[in-house]
Amino acid sequence: MQLSVIILNYNVRYFLELCIISVQKALESIDGEIIVVDNNSPDDSCAMVKARFPGITLIENKENSGFPKGNNIGVGIAKGKYICILNPDTVVAEDTFAKALAFAESKNNTGIVGVKFIDGTGNFLPESKRGLPTPWVALTKMSGLYKLFPKWSLFNKYYSQHLGENETGETDILPGAFMLIERQVYLDAGGFDEDYFMYGEDIDLSYTLQKMGLHNYYFSGTAIIHYKGESTVRDAAYMERFTGAMRFFYKKHFGGAVIMDVFLRAGSSLFIQSKKRKAAAVITPENYLLISKDEELCRLLEQQIGKKVVRFGQYERSAIPSPNSPTQIILDNALLPFGEIIALIQNHKHKAYTFRIKPAGCDFIIGSDSSDSRGTIVLVDSSAGEKTL
Repeated sequence: MQLSVIILNYNVRYFLELCIISVQKALESIDGEIIVVDNNSPDDSCAMVKARFPGITLIENKENSGFPKGNNIGVGIAKGKYICILNPDTVVAEDTFAKALAFAESKNNTGIVGVKFIDGTGNFLPESKRGLPTPWVALTKMSGLYKLFPKWSLFNKYYSQHLGENETGETDILPGAFMLIERQVYLDAGGFDEDYFMYGEDIDLSYTLQKMGLHNYYFSGTAIIHYKGESTVRDAAYMERFTGAMRFFYKKHFGGAVIMDVFLRAGSSLFIQSKKRKAAAVITPENYLLISKDEELCRLLEQQIGKKVVRFGQYERSAIPSPNSPTQIILDNALLPFGEIIALIQNHKHKAYTFRIKPAGCDFIIGSDSSDSRGTIVLVDSSAGEKTL
């Protein structure tokens, strides 16, 4: 078997369903498998997987064992030469795995291959590629120097700005939301360190592989959506957990770093204060555009949203209204492949646009308008309306 895709889920049932559908499409030309590990979700994630995807492997943990341990359990039963650690709040294109695998096979001494991330509004996520967060590199991030001097190597290492978002090349750190790696390489490195619970384990594994003489690559040849706010709400509790993980990382690899601890405490305080001052902007659409051949879907959406929905039976760039007025664009996966959906969202990113995806065979539309907050769904039947996840 060529590839095992491991999806660790906790309480994001609708995003998980969307993710699995996209992964199944991307595996159609690949000898692969999907393994879902559920960390004791209180929602109906497991029931949904059993009902909708009986052919995939589901592991139901009886407790929330954390990100590292949950993924290690999945890797332990994987059959593929390669594994892909994948967050449930992601959407992959039909060619994502084929392209990433071909790239990995073309390189020698490869550690991890990562890909380009965009959020639900089409914006590039700079954490798609990162440098090793030494005390100096962390300071350039916390102080904002990386924004002031993006071309200066002294200041631009945190987000590996020596590489543009559409450039492929080596990078130190790749995010755990998408990690393509040979299974044996993962095992040789010890997998994710289970002394972490959540956050920091991807940095740890990336750095461990570098110390083994392997090369990590950011591959820009394919893009995926990472809704981000679903797996991690960026709040004060998150920052406390993250700084704790980073302290552990420095203690493990560098014997501790007093200067780094000071930076982390200062950065955590600034982060918490900024969150108190800044709330995510809520965009209320004035126009709704559905790209779909399904007239009944259009009718149901109008019923649930309570506003007129303009439907187009094919994608026409000229038909999309001017972004001067807030517009929600609803993309029907029954008409548009995931690759085209991802490209459309990238090509039309604008503060006045929001996007929703209607997964094929599902009775909901889903999306997110901010990387810092949870997403929303609209159930497109007569039983329920919109809700925040």
